[in-house]
Parts: sequence; C-alpha cells; structure tokens
Amino acid sequence: MDSNKHWRERLYVMIFQTDTQAGRRFDQSLLLIILASLVVVILDSIDSIHQHYAGLLQAIEWGFTLVFAIEYGLRLYCSPKPLRYAFSFYGLVDLLAIVPGILALYYSDAQYLLIIRIIRMLRIFRVLKLSPYLKQANYLLSALRGSKQKIIVFLLSVCTLVTVFGTLMYVIEGPEHGFTSIPTGIYWAIVTLTTVGFGDIVPKTTLGQIISSLVMITGYSIIAVPTGIFTAELANAMRGEQLQHDCPVCKKNSHEHGAAFCSRCGNALFKKIE
Repeated sequence: MDSNKHWRERLYVMIFQTDTQAGRRFDQSLLLIILASLVVVILDSIDSIHQHYAGLLQAIEWGFTLVFAIEYGLRLYCSPKPLRYAFSFYGLVDLLAIVPGILALYYSDAQYLLIIRIIRMLRIFRVLKLSPYLKQANYLLSALRGSKQKIIVFLLSVCTLVTVFGTLMYVIEGPEHGFTSIPTGIYWAIVTLTTVGFGDIVPKTTLGQIISSLVMITGYSIIAVPTGIFTAELANAMRGEQLQHDCPVCKKNSHEHGAAFCSRCGNALFKKIE
C-alpha cells in the first residue's frame, strides 16, 4: 500500500510539477510529441501525401492517440482530486486531444479535429517559467473592461451606418446591379466600410458611386476609433498600476490619479529619466 502511494506521489511530481528535472523533461517530451502529432495531421491534409501514405500516417496518429490516452489515464491516476483535474481547463483539453482520434473510426474527417491539440502547447508557459510575463495580460483585460461600453456604442453606430448605406444602395442600384436584397446591400456596405473591397458587387449608377465614395471615406475616418479607445484605456490601466506602487519613503500604497508626488510625505513617486 505504501509502495503504491509512493509511486503515485512520484508520478504526480513528474507529471504535474515542473520544479523538478524529471517534471521538466516530461513536459518537454510531451510538447515535442504534441508538435509531432500536429505535423502528421497537417501532412495528412495534403492530398498527394494522403494518397501515398494514408495508412502509415493513420498508424502513426493512432500511436499518438494511444500515448495521449495513457498520459491522460496517468494524470487521473496520480491526481489527488481526479474529478477536479478532469473538469479543469487542462483536463478538458487533454480529453479533447483523445476524442477526435476515436471519432475518426466512425467519421474519417474527424481526424482533422486533432489540430486542437495545439491548445496543449499552452503548457510551454509552465515549462519555460513564463507565467510572470502573463501578468502583463492583466493590462489588456483591464483595458478591454474599461473600453467595453465605448466599443459597444461604436459598434452599434457602425451597424446603423451599414444598415442605412446598404438600404440606400438597394433602393438606388436594385437587383439588376447585384443588390438583390437589403442584407446584400448591408454586406456590400460592410465590405466597403472596412476597406476590404472584394469587388463581387459594384455600383453602376452615378449616385451609387457617389455613395460608395462616401462609405469609403467614412471607413477611413472611423477605422481607427476602436484602436484609439483601447489604447487610451490601456494607458490608463498601466498608469493605474503605477499608482498602486508603494511610496519609496513612507510606503503609502495608493495615490491619486495623475499624482507625481506622494500626498503623505511629498516625495517624488516616479524617477526622472535622464
């Protein structure tokens, strides 16, 4: 019994932790296997390779699926709380890495769903100890939360514009020029407003071309609006993080927005850049 518990503990340290040499080697080997399985799936999608090596590639893929199934079983076996792992983010991703291989037995095209294994490459952040750098993502999340309402209002305004322009083009150009319905006109307005310009629907009348010019000019004028909103909120988020730093003299841990000096002791909060 003690021997079984000892092996489970050793497996847990190797599989779930990267602070040991064995754990790092396990995760690095797993990442290489995941990458190799992705290469096999990508190669199998090429028709010329599939025709000549379909059997070999399928056998290799089954080998990868077996390896991942064994790995998933070991994680459940050595985890102190198997259900908690099974329903965690990585647990669900590990399970999804196996399911497409089984579905491929009944539905051949399901093998291409194996590309979702690339999500498992997220483990590289644990191996390379990049998690401290991921804290910078908090700036982005904070900026997204701060700019959410502004961007929603902006998107509603854009939706109104494309609906108006699309309806006008449907009335002016009509079905004979490709604008067969209002949704088609809205599609054309979106393509034109975003400056993509597929060219599958083109206005023929003079009035329609004038409206097209207005839509294109409007597109150039508003395309940078969400970027500006997000950038401003990102700057505020970074500034807010700076204001949470302790004063180097009195250790006060919060300061007013835009403050350059501590309100308690008067010390400069930020060093001057020479």
